[in-house]
Amino acid sequence: MTRYPASDPASPLIVLGHGAGAGEQSGWMRDVGKGLSARGISVVTFDFPYMAAGRKVPDKGAVLEDAFAAIWTEAVRGAASDRIFAGGKSMGGRISSQTAARSLFQPPPAGLVFFGYPLHPPGKPEQRRDRHLPQIAAPMLFLHGTRDPFGAPEEMDPLVASLKGETLRLLDHGDHSLVASKKNDPKGELLDSALDVAAEWMASRARSAT
Repeated sequence: MTRYPASDPASPLIVLGHGAGAGEQSGWMRDVGKGLSARGISVVTFDFPYMAAGRKVPDKGAVLEDAFAAIWTEAVRGAASDRIFAGGKSMGGRISSQTAARSLFQPPPAGLVFFGYPLHPPGKPEQRRDRHLPQIAAPMLFLHGTRDPFGAPEEMDPLVASLKGETLRLLDHGDHSLVASKKNDPKGELLDSALDVAAEWMASRARSAT
């Protein structure tokens, strides 16, 4: 488990799960941890059991969910319940949502943040992974690239609209990692834009709860 503390100890805190193919020490996870910390959000990252053991194939869903719940209990100990958030990149975000749907997070998160929610495998739109989402009580923020093969904008728009009050921010030309080509994003600022949105969304939720 790695912590990226914000300068203010009372800042919002998010526990982030990694994607299926790269663990908490990947460049993307480190960049997001440091980026959110610089924006006033404390971050905790961790490795799921299969990644910690050096295996390539993810564990079954229930194992991943239980692992996220256990890390959560340790990571948020002592933090104000209205300032704690869960989420992750791709699979990590999906597992955070499944964990929340099973009410395994104790205390419950004040919100969930998904960096590239994997609605379905690329090219297999019939294999959707959204059946559990209506069971989640916490607010949800979906940060999604318009060129993400795991869910097109025309699929994400109606999904998030059906969840009543959730937030979708589409990032032009972004891929599944919220990164765009040099041509479309010459300064490499798209992920920074996503971090700006995520940090402000969490901070505003924390402010409204006080």
